[in-house]
Amino acid sequence: MTSVLAPVMAAQHPASTKVEVKAIQRELSVGEVAKRSGVAVSALHFYERKGLIRSLRTAGNQRRYARDVLRRIAVIRVAQRLGVPLQQVLEAFSVLPEQRTPTRAEWARMSARWRGQLDARISELQALRDQLTDCIGCGCLSLRRCRLSNPGDTLGHDGEGALRLGSLIPE
Repeated sequence: MTSVLAPVMAAQHPASTKVEVKAIQRELSVGEVAKRSGVAVSALHFYERKGLIRSLRTAGNQRRYARDVLRRIAVIRVAQRLGVPLQQVLEAFSVLPEQRTPTRAEWARMSARWRGQLDARISELQALRDQLTDCIGCGCLSLRRCRLSNPGDTLGHDGEGALRLGSLIPE
């Protein structure tokens, strides 16, 4: 692809027989996005199927992504590290304009929504860690009484046996 500046530059430098200046690409191929974002091509296709990112198609049916997709992918990756379901990321993206990087204020709103969930997960993990320490000393080795594998004895009232598996088998 040549730039509209090439004829001007050739006129300024008549000794040059050919001047070719690459224009700044506005769109990225799927391989370029994968390389720059550190995300596998298959993951990009998955994100696209889920509606998290969008691409345009060339005449040869190749995907082309706007540069702002890199920021959206960064947000997706942060959300995944936080344990935020992709459906919630999609909901957060649905209020953002297309073809534009989220602003600082938009990111603040998104992250505020996820902060409470992250705090709850941290509390759950800390409680699990503390129970694990107790479990190691307990030595009960009983799935029926263990607070880790059967918290609150949620399955005890149904009797013994493979209760969870039984609910999956059609009658």
